[in-house]
Amino acid sequence: MLGCWSDPGEAVAVPAALEAGPAEPSAGGPALAPVPPALRVRESRPSFDTTEFRGRPPSLSVGTLKKQLLQASQLIREKINDIEGTKLDDHFLDLERKIDITNKAVTEILLKATEYIQPNPACRVKLGMLSPMLKIHNQRKASECLQPEGLLGDCMLKYGQELGEDSIFGSALTDMGEAMKLMAEVKESFDINVKETFIDPLQLVHDEDLNQISHHLKRLEGRRLDYDYKRKHVGKIPDNEITQAMEKFKESKDLAERCMFNFLENDVEQVGQLALFIQAALEYHQQSANILQPLQRKLRMRIEAASSLGGNDFMPQPLKRCPKALDLTTTSSAKSRGYEF
Repeated sequence: MLGCWSDPGEAVAVPAALEAGPAEPSAGGPALAPVPPALRVRESRPSFDTTEFRGRPPSLSVGTLKKQLLQASQLIREKINDIEGTKLDDHFLDLERKIDITNKAVTEILLKATEYIQPNPACRVKLGMLSPMLKIHNQRKASECLQPEGLLGDCMLKYGQELGEDSIFGSALTDMGEAMKLMAEVKESFDINVKETFIDPLQLVHDEDLNQISHHLKRLEGRRLDYDYKRKHVGKIPDNEITQAMEKFKESKDLAERCMFNFLENDVEQVGQLALFIQAALEYHQQSANILQPLQRKLRMRIEAASSLGGNDFMPQPLKRCPKALDLTTTSSAKSRGYEF
């Protein structure tokens, strides 16, 4: 077939220009070096980098295409005619059921855990793009995602400074704004910690281990269909092909079963990741409590200070006449009568 490699022991046709050996030297140029035999074989093979194959995906072999057609035919026959295929043992089916539930659980937990540590969808996107090198060198600039606590703290600091230290309310706003800024730093550290110790390892389990098991199960189903088709066409298909299909089916079944068993037996790793998640959450809440408890004591002191001052009686202030208002010789009474507070 066009584009397929030849076997190593197979003779390869060599172009006449290369077979002829070194070219004669030209009148003004050096002689060309002879082409080694290995290079002749390598250059004679078609390459996907040439213009003949560039932009064209490698075609399926006839055997692979035929196998896919047979599998599709068997699957349609089972669905339409309600034909029961080769049954797998209960132990295998139980492993497959647990893997299916685990796969769904990991997929949904990844989504919900990311929403838990960062409810803002835009910040979730930035959180997923965290670079490990940026986190090592400059953790504060890693996510560049403003936490809600930080935004609230900025607002309180702004108006607390505008009211000044003479205002008890303004001083309380400043105290709380500083605490909220510290809370934002703790929350950002918690986000990064959970992503590194829980979300990233769980994503790796989903992308590698579970995807590998899913690949083995799909291959197993394809080989089962191939085996069932050939098994039900005894006489039309050679016995050696049926035997080969049965051996491949058994091989895939053993491989998929071993992978599922090994994964389900490795619960220590998954439970360890959950423990790290809880540890990060516990540290976050402890640090938050360490920030909020002193703030609570400060606010109580502010309340006591404001209560000890007592209430002042309201004294209305008299209006003060402008100096021009005392000049009765002015011609315009509207200009001469001015008031100021």
